[in-house]
Amino acid sequence: MKTINAELLFKTNNILGEGPQWHPDESCLYWVDIEAQRLYHSDGALKSFTYTRFDTPIGALGFRKAGGFILATGQGFQTWDGKQLDTIWNPLPSRPAVRMNDGKVDPAGRFWAGSIDTGQHQAELYRLDPDGNQHTLLKDLEIANGLDWSPDRKTMYFTDSGQYTIFAFDYDIETGAINKPRSFLQLPKTSVGIVPDGLCVDAEGYIWSAHWNGWSVFRYNPKGVPVLRVKVPAQRVTSCCLGGSNGDLLFITTARTGLTPAVLENQPQAGNVFVVQTQTTGQETHFF
Repeated sequence: MKTINAELLFKTNNILGEGPQWHPDESCLYWVDIEAQRLYHSDGALKSFTYTRFDTPIGALGFRKAGGFILATGQGFQTWDGKQLDTIWNPLPSRPAVRMNDGKVDPAGRFWAGSIDTGQHQAELYRLDPDGNQHTLLKDLEIANGLDWSPDRKTMYFTDSGQYTIFAFDYDIETGAINKPRSFLQLPKTSVGIVPDGLCVDAEGYIWSAHWNGWSVFRYNPKGVPVLRVKVPAQRVTSCCLGGSNGDLLFITTARTGLTPAVLENQPQAGNVFVVQTQTTGQETHFF
């Protein structure tokens, strides 16, 4: 298996960097720091970045056709027009340590996002449709995480990090229904705690999975066989997306959360954003 190295793009020192998304119209990268409650975006040249701080954690973002964003936050599903947050739906139970986590807009413009409920196994996966209809698709999860769709629009990949597993589902683009769950990839449960986190699917149908505690992003073929490793100089690799002017750059977010000062001394790049040139391209970005 070939190995390539990711390079530093932005020194951000994110506590929990997550959810990178490439905006094709603005030609820039967006991502979040969940614990710092920040939404970041780069400039078009990928030379600098700015951020907006919120009063609630931002777990995931999607772009709206009308402009602005659809967000998965500590208060559920909210829109943001650059000035004001408006709540559309809050499915979260009023229980400590429960919040929204990863999410993405599907090929039909529906926004999917899941919650995190570590140790309780009561997290869920939700779907908000453009017409406002609300759906709870999966229950009894632990850490709802990365998801994306195959280029033929027939398969949805979804990660439950608490189960160390990426699942594949049959996906109906017309209705948004998912069926026939099966294990696509299951990592072994070890003391090191390497788990699948965020993911993206490229134009060839290969799955790129960020490995929390694994210092890596792995590219898997549709049969679940790893074909490429991207080494990252940070232990807690959280998510990835493909973008850039040619769609062939892999952007990678990382985290510092939970690492001791002694560990961070030997891991100075933890929490930064990285990039690597690939030999493939991403799929189109979908809008809500």
